[in-house]
Amino acid sequence: MNKLLGLLTMCRKAGKLQMGFDAMKEALAGGKAKAVVIAADVSPKTEKEARFFADKSGVPVRKTGTTLDEIFMGLGKRAGVLTICDEGFAKKALSICDNT
Repeated sequence: MNKLLGLLTMCRKAGKLQMGFDAMKEALAGGKAKAVVIAADVSPKTEKEARFFADKSGVPVRKTGTTLDEIFMGLGKRAGVLTICDEGFAKKALSICDNT
């Protein structure tokens, strides 16, 4: 399992990870979202819409090299859009995505 999936697993166990597009929109609207991570093989339309909503809210977005299947194997749910709702987890996830 790669570093990002390990971090996302901890984030989920801490209750600070929202999985899915609708959950991302809800977290952004509520001001809880600190970062958005997009799977490598998510559809272009989903990526474009996720970036639009995140940019509108001033939340950083990173596309990762991790696929939907890898996310499913690591987190137990198939989701292409993951929203991190904790400043510390978000900072670490962004640095992992930037360094890969």
